[in-house]
Amino acid sequence: MATVRTLSKGQIVIPVGLRKKFRIEPGTEMQIMEYGGIIYLIPPVDDPVRAARGALPSEPSLAERLLRDRKRDFR
Repeated sequence: MATVRTLSKGQIVIPVGLRKKFRIEPGTEMQIMEYGGIIYLIPPVDDPVRAARGALPSEPSLAERLLRDRKRDFR
């Protein structure tokens, strides 16, 4: 894990290895989001649906919980 420092205007320098891996060049627009106290930088992707696949944990299964709740409500 790399460590970066913020510059005077809040900028950070992304390490060269990550810039090459994710094809981040000067002027590349990225998304930024915060979730659960963690800041995420999201580089552009060619296929956002494929890139998002597997991003959510498999457990607990929300579908199973919904079906269980619906069965209970039906009774």
